[in-house]
Formats: sequence, structure tokens, C-alpha cells
Amino acid sequence: MNTTDFIKSTLTVSEKSINATLKLLSEDCTIPFISRYRKDATGNLDEIQIEQIFKLNKQFDEIVKRKESILKSIVEQNALSAELKNRIDESFDLQELEDLYLPFKKRRKTKADAAKEKGLEPLAKIIMSQKSSDLQHLVSKYLNDQVQSEEEALQGARDIMAEWINENMYVRKNLRRFFQRKALITSKVVKAKKDEEGAQKFSQYFEWEESLNRTPSHRLLAMLRAEAEGFVKTNIGIDKDEAVDFIENAVIKSRNESSEQISLAIKDSYKRLLEPAISNEALQEAKEKADKKAIEIFSENLGQLLLAPPLGEKRILAIDPGYKSGCKVVCLDEKGDLLHNETLYPHAPQNESGMAMKKIRSMVNAYNIQAISIGNGTASRETEFFIKKIAFDKPLQVFVVSEAGASVYSASKIARDEFPSYDVTVRGAVSIGRRLADPLAELVKIDAKSIGVGQYQHDVDQTQLKNELDSTVMKCVNSVGINLNTASKSLLSYVSGIGEKMAENIVNYRAENGAFEDRKQLKKVPRLGEKAYQQAAAFIRITNAKNPLDNSAVHPEAYGIIEKMAKDLGIKTDELIANKEKIALVQPEKYTNETIGILGIKDILKELEKPGLDPRKAAKVFEFDPNVKSIKNLSIGMILPGIVNNITAFGCFVDLGIKESGLVHISQLKEGFVSDVNEVVKLHQHVQVRVTEVDEARKRIQLSMIL
Repeated sequence: MNTTDFIKSTLTVSEKSINATLKLLSEDCTIPFISRYRKDATGNLDEIQIEQIFKLNKQFDEIVKRKESILKSIVEQNALSAELKNRIDESFDLQELEDLYLPFKKRRKTKADAAKEKGLEPLAKIIMSQKSSDLQHLVSKYLNDQVQSEEEALQGARDIMAEWINENMYVRKNLRRFFQRKALITSKVVKAKKDEEGAQKFSQYFEWEESLNRTPSHRLLAMLRAEAEGFVKTNIGIDKDEAVDFIENAVIKSRNESSEQISLAIKDSYKRLLEPAISNEALQEAKEKADKKAIEIFSENLGQLLLAPPLGEKRILAIDPGYKSGCKVVCLDEKGDLLHNETLYPHAPQNESGMAMKKIRSMVNAYNIQAISIGNGTASRETEFFIKKIAFDKPLQVFVVSEAGASVYSASKIARDEFPSYDVTVRGAVSIGRRLADPLAELVKIDAKSIGVGQYQHDVDQTQLKNELDSTVMKCVNSVGINLNTASKSLLSYVSGIGEKMAENIVNYRAENGAFEDRKQLKKVPRLGEKAYQQAAAFIRITNAKNPLDNSAVHPEAYGIIEKMAKDLGIKTDELIANKEKIALVQPEKYTNETIGILGIKDILKELEKPGLDPRKAAKVFEFDPNVKSIKNLSIGMILPGIVNNITAFGCFVDLGIKESGLVHISQLKEGFVSDVNEVVKLHQHVQVRVTEVDEARKRIQLSMIL
């Protein structure tokens, strides 16, 4: 089997598309570049399909490397038969490969090894053949200085047989199926920890049992976290008697003294070797599925958050609200640069609201502020009410934005490099303002795990999580495109073909030489060669560039084609841009070449109609219920406006404008069955909810969208 066949066995994609994609990947083309600019080569595969091919290709390489390692180890032991080599060569299942390798794996000395050293392997073979009827006479032949009793000899033989049964591929494969279909996961409280702080949040798992294959990802991860924190003990198991009966039926072929010994060996093998190994495998498999589901949800949420509507290049006054420590206020220009900062104390205990109002009015006028951004943390609602009382000279939009991760950013090296002369409070307020102007540009600076839009992100496979989140950020950045002259190093690093080091070089070049005037200037950046330019050029934008196409998603490799289109129409290139009537006259098939086919030409024409169009929607002001300021103001039956601020496998959380978010369980999203929460709601969606339950003591709110 080759890579293409391996990928075809999983994906319903043509061989031609797979081979073309693999070739492009081998040429260091990025997934965003391939999906957008090589559609004709891949047969119009999207980013998801290309990413699947990339992952399966990597998986195939890992399997090949593992096979090589296994073969090398067995050869070194002089134990590789032609039959075994053939089985290893033909297998592309990692679990099957590990089963084939199990008898040859280097390990600590086992009971079976000790018995073999005493010369008991021939006895075990004779018993396993089940042909001997006079076991006592047989055993007496194996008594010696090391084996001084019949029972000792039989025990040694059983230890060897138990290991053989454990290594039996048929037995292991079928036991796995038993565990996959019938395993139960149980959890029991650790009595000594039951009353400790933090234990009660896991109370439902103090006495719990359910089918492992039906356990949803969030519940399995919750149980495993409870176990990791020492509050419960979990166990994975199937009916022991059923498992032993199956092995006996598979191994025992006669009824005599030998079969009695084999039966004892089977029970020992299952209890000591098979059950611990297979149950652990079943748990790992379930955990991998749970991780995958949790990571998918996190990635989906992150993507929605990064692509949240931007306000755009506006002058913003941003407030990080607080009580005793005051409200940190900053004024930002259209580029997000800091113009002014100070701390005001409109709330208790200082209550300097009059002075604060005057100062904010003054700042709005002095810095020509166009919008106000308020963080949604402590004192957020009070600050919003306070701002709305101010009589400004012009109408101002007031937004409440998520603070999640702002404190992480403000203490980071990125923030210190941006604002070396300011403390963390000022940096945090700047972040709150900038994420209103452009959420994508600001949130890429923060470790995605700290943004707070996932479930159990600290419990899943961290390498897999990082890879998936990095991939999500890259997709979002490249789907929008970035302004080359204002983008931060963090944002630039996610552009197709750039990376962290090249992003730093671009920022340094920009600082030394001023703003870029056209895309070709990128080639002057140190270490940015032709390949990086090819991958990156179309995902960057240059406003007011010499060539207007430099502010679009048209790739520079297509500029010549557009010039020819314009010439054929008897107009200049810039007269073709955004000219729907002229664009409609273009016949796509006349302009294809070896690199750009009909699909690519059609994409170019679409882009020419609306060059550089931001795919994100415009930011909208949202109003919470002014009568709800804390959980104490809630009552069952109230209908309230809210914003979806997190999505999980079991429902979504809704911000009601108070400290605690409410949960809309998946069953309460709409009438009828819902299999996927994302089918009904999206992050930051404005929704109407009904309060169904309020638990002040536990600070829990249950909501319904079925009104």
C-alpha cells in the first residue's frame, strides 16, 4: 500500500486530487494557498479536505517508521520469519502492528521468563497441545534443583501459557471488540476526599456507572479530571465470566487434565495481563475521541470568535472597569495606537462620578472619539450605565466586549514589547479597545487556551490542541487577509508562508524603510524568498497601493491575466476593478493557463467585483436588560436578551450582562432533537432566553431558548 491508497481508504477523494495535493504539500505550499489558488489542480478541494490529506499523509509516514523500527528490533533478535515479515509488511493498523510485536518487545523480566529459565517451556507446550492424559507422569520429568514440586512445575507452565494467551492476536482483537461494545465506566468517591474543597463540583460522579461507548466527551473528561484531582476512582470493565468463557472457547479444544491447567492459565492471563491492558486501551481510545470532540468544539468556537464583526478603523475610548482600583481609561487612534491613558473612580468607594464624567467628555472631544469599548468583567454593567448617563456632544456607540485573556495578554512579552513604558492595567485596557476595532488582529496575540471558549482545554492532548488551534487561527487570518502596513508580528506570523521569524523581519523592514507601497517590496525583506512570496502575497493587503490589485485577494501571478482582460475590453486595468458590467463580458475560458484553470479565473472575476471585501459582518451594538444587574435580579420566567459567549457539546452559555453566564442545555435550544449545538447557535449571537432555574448559592442559571 502506498500513501495514495492509504488516504483513499479513508477519504472519498479521487486519486488525481490526492496526488496533486500531495505534490503541492511536498513543494512546501500551505493549506490556505492550495485551497484558494490551486483549485484546478486539486479538483476544488476545500481546506478541510486538504488538511485531512495532510494529516493522513503524516499518519502513513508514522506507520511506515514504526514498521521499520519493529522489523529492525525483531531482526536484531534473530526472530523474523518470512511469514511474520509478510504480516508486518501488509499491516497498516498500528494496533495490529503492536500486537504482532508484543512477543518480541523488550520488557522487564516476567513470571513466564522465570519459568522458561527453569526449563518449563516444553512442559507448557505439551499441556497447551492438550494431548497428554497422564499429567502427573509428564510433570515428574521436569522436577529438578530449581523446580522441586509438581505444583511449582504446573505454576511455571501456567505462567508461560498465560503469556501466550495474552499474546494471542485473535483473543486480543475480539476482547477489544467486547470492550468497545460492552465496557462500562464506573466512578466511586474517595471517601477521605469527599468533604474537601472542590469535591462537590464532581458530586454526580461519586457513584456513577454508564456504557463507555455512550459517554459524551464532556462527561468522560469531567470524570477523568475528578480522578486526577483525587476525588474519585474510575474503572473500565466488562463481564469477567463472559470474557473468560470466550477465551476458553477459543483456546480449549479438549476436556482433560491439560484443559484444567489451561483454564487456570486463562483466568490468570485475563486478570493479570489482558484485562488491565485492554481496559487501558479502551479508556485511551475513549479519551482520544473525547479529546477530538473537545478540540473540535474549541476550534469551532475560536474560529467564530476570531471572525467576530470588527468595528473597523475608528478612534476608540476603551475602559477596563473596576471598583476600588478604579476604571483604567485609554484613548486609541484609528490604528490602535495609544494616545492617552488615566484612571478614573466613578464607583464606590470613591464615587467620583461627577469628575469622571467631565474627564470622559473632555477625552471624547479632545481625541475625536467615535466609539466606546467597555470590558465585561467586574463593574462592567455599572460602568456601562455610568457612560450612558453622560451627555456627549455627538452620538457615540457603546460596546461591551469580552475581557477573556486580556490579563494574559497584558502580562505577556508581546504586550511588554508593544508598551514597555506602561503597566499591565494600561495594556489590558488597550487590548479591550483594540478587540472592538479588530478582534482577529488582537486575539491572535493571546494563547488561544486563555480566550475561554472551550471545554476542558487543559485536560486534552496539548500537542494536538495546539496544532488544531494554530491551524484554526491560520485559516481565519488568511480568509480575511491582513493589512501589511499595520499588522503586528503576531498577526503576520499566521500568514501563509510567513512564520514567526519572517514576521519579525517584515516588522523590522517596515520600521527601517517605512510603509510598503506594493506587494513586490516583500521580496526585499531579508530571507523572504520566492517561495514565501508566492505563498504569502495574496493574503496581504496594501491600502492606497500603486497597483489597486495589491489591496485585493487576487494573486500577483494573475495580474498579467487581468491586464489582458482589460486590454481585450479596451479599458485600463483599474477601470475593470469593481466594474460589474465589464466583468460580466469576460469569457473565463479564454484566460486559463497551466497554473490557473477555469475555477481560478472564476474566483478572480468574483474578487474583481468586490476587491478586498472583508468577509466579516459589521459590529452591532447590543443592549442588556437594564433591570438585571446581578443574579439576585433574576426570577423564573423572565425573558431576557443575551449574547452566546461559549459553546460546548452539551449546550451554550449566554451572557446576560451579569457576572454569571446562564446555560442553555442542548435540549432547550429549540423544539425537537438537536445533534450539534453549532447548528442552532453561533458564538456572539444575540439571542432571547427564558430563565428556567436560578441557584444563587451555587451561582448557576438555567435558561431556555424555547420561549
